[in-house]
Amino acid sequence: MRPSALGGYDDWPDFVRDTLPLTGDELTTKVAGLLGVPEPGAAPAVRTVDEWQSDGVQTSELQWTTPFGPPTRAWLLRPAGRAPRAGLLGLHCHAGVKSIGAERLVDVPRPSRVAVRVRDDLYEGQAAAGVLARAGFVVLCHDTFAWGSRRFELPAEDDESYDVAAALHEHTVAKAAGILGTSLAGMVAYDDLTALSVLRGIDGVDKVGVFGLSGGGGRAAILTALAPGIEASAVVCMMTTFAGLIPSYVDVHSWLFSTPGLARHLDHPTLAAGRARHQQLVVYAEDDELFSPVGMHDADRELTEHFHYGPGSYEGVFLPGRHRFDAGMQRLVGDFLTKALYT
Repeated sequence: MRPSALGGYDDWPDFVRDTLPLTGDELTTKVAGLLGVPEPGAAPAVRTVDEWQSDGVQTSELQWTTPFGPPTRAWLLRPAGRAPRAGLLGLHCHAGVKSIGAERLVDVPRPSRVAVRVRDDLYEGQAAAGVLARAGFVVLCHDTFAWGSRRFELPAEDDESYDVAAALHEHTVAKAAGILGTSLAGMVAYDDLTALSVLRGIDGVDKVGVFGLSGGGGRAAILTALAPGIEASAVVCMMTTFAGLIPSYVDVHSWLFSTPGLARHLDHPTLAAGRARHQQLVVYAEDDELFSPVGMHDADRELTEHFHYGPGSYEGVFLPGRHRFDAGMQRLVGDFLTKALYT
């Protein structure tokens, strides 16, 4: 008998088969149907694993369980000595690194070698969640489906070899999801909605925003479409028309950004605009190796048109350089979210 190809997630198929799809208003129901997002239950019980304070930030390591797969690890950050009323959900990138999840966004006492490498390569060495906590926000960052604490069980000697195996295994996950009537993006959205319910349940938090680089930015766009109460979204280096990916850029993206059939119904800028009731920032890198200039500029025009008729607002900022979320971009996002959620 062959071993399971879904190690650590053998209860996932039954969960999807037994759970109704997410429904809500017209947009929520449409996006959830296209991605195959299961209906999340009540907010999970949350356990505090550890706490520490460093560099003006109070951090708690948290854990909760969902009805399938391994427990979720997350970190909750607050500015020391303050009680912000605005909360942010920090969504980690893909980056071809699944051995860790949100650790790349958070300063922890004993960081993994992989987290340090990803942070140095994409975040200019900074823990973006800490930067935003010091700017005056409660920030929750969680490992999502298939990453970090929520990763699949794969044979590997270390984190680096795990990431090689996980890159190949993503095809298996995408195939299994398709057979089950969901998608990689749909299951990630399920975990993100669960984390959003945790954030909304924190005492004193009455406004919520989301932010993310690359795949995290794509997750922010989907989550904003699924959850009408999100008031601000910052997408960094993750905006294009789907047409802009064909033929030369599709091979550099994962299944997280390639849900079959989605583009027939919603372009990526349309998904990000959603109801056009929230405040939206998109930061583009002019020399982004993952997106065509035409695709990015066409997306910018589409977003401008969508928000022209809605009560929300859109700001697109083009900066020179490669795909990244550097210190200057983090300050830009912090300033935008402060204005959007505190004024």
